[in-house]
Amino acid sequence: LAVRIDAAGNLVARLPGTAANLPPIVIGSHVDSVTDGGNYDGPVGSFAAIEVARSLREQGRRLQHPLEVVVWQNEEGGTIGSKLAIGELTAADLDRRARSGFTLREGLARIGGDVTRLGEVVRRPGSIAAYVELHIEQGGILERQSRQIGVVEGIVGLRWLEVTVTGMANHAGATPMDQRQDALLAAARFTVAVNEIIRAEPGRQVATVGRIDAKPNTSNVIAGGVTLTVDLRDLDAAKLARLADRIERAGTEIGHASGTTFTFAKLVDSAPAPATPALMAHIEAAAGALGASTLRMPSGAGHDAQELARIGPMAMIFVPSVGGVSHSPKEFSRPEDIARGLDVLLNTVVRIDQSR
Repeated sequence: LAVRIDAAGNLVARLPGTAANLPPIVIGSHVDSVTDGGNYDGPVGSFAAIEVARSLREQGRRLQHPLEVVVWQNEEGGTIGSKLAIGELTAADLDRRARSGFTLREGLARIGGDVTRLGEVVRRPGSIAAYVELHIEQGGILERQSRQIGVVEGIVGLRWLEVTVTGMANHAGATPMDQRQDALLAAARFTVAVNEIIRAEPGRQVATVGRIDAKPNTSNVIAGGVTLTVDLRDLDAAKLARLADRIERAGTEIGHASGTTFTFAKLVDSAPAPATPALMAHIEAAAGALGASTLRMPSGAGHDAQELARIGPMAMIFVPSVGGVSHSPKEFSRPEDIARGLDVLLNTVVRIDQSR
């Protein structure tokens, strides 16, 4: 493999194909982790991609297409490396300060990137033949249904809302219950309402109130203000918009009833990324030839694949996560499941190459 760190800080390795005019088949994942994360989210797909290239060499087999193995930088921080690779970040985005204390611009330089040459790495629509990523499921569906390979139908759209509830801080003992403007009580009612809205219709949509900050956060003071977040996900963009609207209306109604006000700020709004049907069929055929059972399913987590889907055909292969645990030191996938997924990835790449 010819290996380089590109200007965006991604690790890119290329294996030439026999037809120089064909765009590359790209495979890979990431190796960065969340705080207190596990060892499988990302590295499984990254090491598997390297093993695909190694296996092709050991078999003396050359693809028609070039094969690119990519380890994307900073997937957990917002798919930064893959966004840069498709030209989706601006100079202002790079000035955002990460939890490390460095800006994205500074961090990029620390890992070997070059912010002055970012234009050189941008991949245009049609510049790749396909992108395929092997990943752990990060949930428990495959394990519960005793399926060995997940064929990802698409990566859900994501909407993050920051909700500010404004009431009035007041004395916890001297303020009668019917004269309170309790922001924390209103936020609690809103949290329950979010859960009820999401459960009220069939589907695989999910929503989470994951962060809450009450002020002044003191035992003997009624909360005068609360900031919380809503994480809303689904594979259907229209449903995402409809549910977000219902959630905001619920907040407004709770505010009117409780003497508080709700304001909403959109932090993230990413569109769903459907997988390419032809690539899904290749995965299912590869798994079938190996005697592996499959299940079509959405990805509830974000991945670099959702960015690559904007410039070319995309698919993902899931392998089971034991207990459905991820983003935790207890994250684990069995070696035999990983090896099976790797075999499916290898044979999928070969099928894509042959179907040019």
